[in-house]
Amino acid sequence: MNRKNFLQAMLMLPGALALRVQAAGPLVNVYKTPTCGCCGLWVDHMKKNGFELKVQNVEDTAPWRAKLGVPEKLQSCHTAVVEGYAIEGHVPASEIQRMLKERPQAKGLAVPGMVSGSPGMEGGATQAYSVLLFTADGKTSVYKSYPGK
Repeated sequence: MNRKNFLQAMLMLPGALALRVQAAGPLVNVYKTPTCGCCGLWVDHMKKNGFELKVQNVEDTAPWRAKLGVPEKLQSCHTAVVEGYAIEGHVPASEIQRMLKERPQAKGLAVPGMVSGSPGMEGGATQAYSVLLFTADGKTSVYKSYPGK
């Protein structure tokens, strides 16, 4: 009996300890400036929600926004890309997961600015904000609204 057959047989035994290998979530490439602390907190939020992150510190995120087709009016402090979609700013992981499930015809999602209460910007008063879905021609629509507190 070879090793593969042995392991398969062991996993079929009643009460056998099954080893589960959990696959990493989707890879998110993040472009942020090295001095931005809230970007690091957003990265932590994404990791806690099952995403795999590759963080690249850059001097300026504007070239990445332009390359990914993010309109300047949607600008925030960091830019990311996941499975071909651009992510601008403090977008909640739940909305990124929803987008990856639904696969809308869009360039990506954005939370413009640095909204208090969004992932990575917790603490203090929570502002109302919207996650915007944006298309290649720059049109936006509200993907999800979050109330302030």
